Amino acid sequence: MADGGDTPRILYIDDDEGLRRLVSRALQRRGFQVDCAPDGKDGVALAEQSRYDLIAVDHYMPGQDGLATLQQLHQLPDPPPVIYVTGSEESRVAVAALKAGAIDYVVKTLGEEFFDLLARAIANGIARVRMLADREQAEARLREGHERLEAMLHEVNHRVANSLQLVSAFVYMQARNVRNEEARAALDDTQRRIAAIAQVHRRLYTGDSVNRVDMADYLGSLLSDLEETWSTPEARRTLSLSADPLTLDTDKAVAVGLIVNELVSNACKYAYGPSTAGEVRVTLKAEGDKFLLRVDDDGVGMPADGAVKGTGLGSKLVNAMAATLKSAVIYEPGHKGVRASLLAAA
Repeated sequence: MADGGDTPRILYIDDDEGLRRLVSRALQRRGFQVDCAPDGKDGVALAEQSRYDLIAVDHYMPGQDGLATLQQLHQLPDPPPVIYVTGSEESRVAVAALKAGAIDYVVKTLGEEFFDLLARAIANGIARVRMLADREQAEARLREGHERLEAMLHEVNHRVANSLQLVSAFVYMQARNVRNEEARAALDDTQRRIAAIAQVHRRLYTGDSVNRVDMADYLGSLLSDLEETWSTPEARRTLSLSADPLTLDTDKAVAVGLIVNELVSNACKYAYGPSTAGEVRVTLKAEGDKFLLRVDDDGVGMPADGAVKGTGLGSKLVNAMAATLKSAVIYEPGHKGVRASLLAAA
């Protein structure tokens, strides 16, 4: 808003002294505060000294026409909106003025009609500019709010990752103090599951997105940890990943991570003997609006009777995570070893 409270402040630039006086009186009667300038040079000087809500510029002026004046006005810091005033046969000039940055134009006519048209154009122009300014301010507030929300989510993910890492460390320490091998194995499995979830949140606060996880990066790190866990000098476990560029939201990334953790861990434990090296392959493919996850090995295969090895908790967890993805893990027959696949919406 310009100086003068709620009354819009207008600058009218025209070399016709009589018309300037008439325009000033007509606009004042219609609720505007009006300053006048006799030429473009003086008009630009006034605009440099004072802030106007809108400037109206006549085209034909000696020395410096309206187009040159319009160009100079637009070079001012925070330039005001400009309405161009032309003759009745000057449509070409009006188009040139609009291309040069005028927000509207008014054709000079005789009598009160011109003043009514000019006042209406001024009122509409001010309303339009204020509406655009309000929209820009609203968009700026939305951007600021979004940035604050992203910062908060980064911090939340940071805290969640740290907390989960701390819990994982506690479980690991507890496992080291347990003498019963079955209980220790169960605690170790729990520790790996917690670590798999913690990695998701670590990637959320270190990455560019606060709610989408780069799955190739995530699964690569997860497999690296599992390979180190399950490999021994006598029997190395080689875990390989083939992944398309794909991001998933947090819940889906956690589900996929836990499924991969369980299937790979099972393959590392049961597919190969304790003194036999072996490979486990993980594949993640984008298929339209879905993704295909596959984990396979070349080991001894599924038991002939289909009996679940271990406590069965891992299988229950895999089925539960697959259900959250509205899918199921399918074990493909006819494959040497075990091949498990899951197709779900991305």
